[in-house]
Amino acid sequence: MGFPEQQQSVPGVQGQMSPVPDCGEASYRGSGKLTGKAAVVTGADSGIGRAVAIAFAREGADVLISYLNEDDDAKEVADLVTEAGRKAVLVAGDLTEPGHCRTVIERAVREFGKIDVLVSNAAYQMTHETLEEISNEEFDYTFHVNVSAYFRLVKAALPHMPAGSSIIGSSSVNSDMPSPTLAPYAATKAAIANFSASLAQLLGERGIRVNSVAPGPIWTPLIPSTMPPKKVANFGDDVPLGRAGQPAELAATYVLLASEDGSYISGARIAVTGGRPIL
Repeated sequence: MGFPEQQQSVPGVQGQMSPVPDCGEASYRGSGKLTGKAAVVTGADSGIGRAVAIAFAREGADVLISYLNEDDDAKEVADLVTEAGRKAVLVAGDLTEPGHCRTVIERAVREFGKIDVLVSNAAYQMTHETLEEISNEEFDYTFHVNVSAYFRLVKAALPHMPAGSSIIGSSSVNSDMPSPTLAPYAATKAAIANFSASLAQLLGERGIRVNSVAPGPIWTPLIPSTMPPKKVANFGDDVPLGRAGQPAELAATYVLLASEDGSYISGARIAVTGGRPIL
């Protein structure tokens, strides 16, 4: 078994996980790839978003850290951004509320004067063994967090994104290999990949690149807070590399897509799956 059996309530707290995920706090080294950039990262308090925020700051970007209510985790990320010599802005709130999506973008523009990189990463999932267990409210909520917020954030941010900017949606291996026990979540991740591909074509003439990242099993607070303990214990064992990935192992992919190193990458969905292929 890869992990001890454990359970948390949603949305989960990074510091209470065993082991605590590696988000690159001690390992990521920047090289100026995002110097002078301003980034918005949602779900940046923990997991993949936390790793992305840390990496962006160490590459030279100021970062707005959007999160739900995990204040302690978010403060840790802000401290790491500040230690990297960059400006950190914390914005708590529920992205299912259209007004809050606008608030996130307005705050970023007020603090930074522009938005060069938008990473829509905040997500909700829950494990269910039968369709009947999924309430109408939960189905709608999953789409509002994962998909509707992405649309609203992009729409609000576009007037403030110069040519050369980058938008990145966090999709999933579930986008074309859906887990039946994560049906609503899997459907949203397919929507994110599809919407990102549409945006790439719509926004190319403005010089804005749009891509999505498709992680496989990554050790984040979503896992112990949305899966039963026995599934947590075996999480990631079934991929070719034989283990779950750490959030830090995705950071470089997001940096690539955000930076000039990815200047001709748009409309892509990049798999970071431990060997599980996507189509």
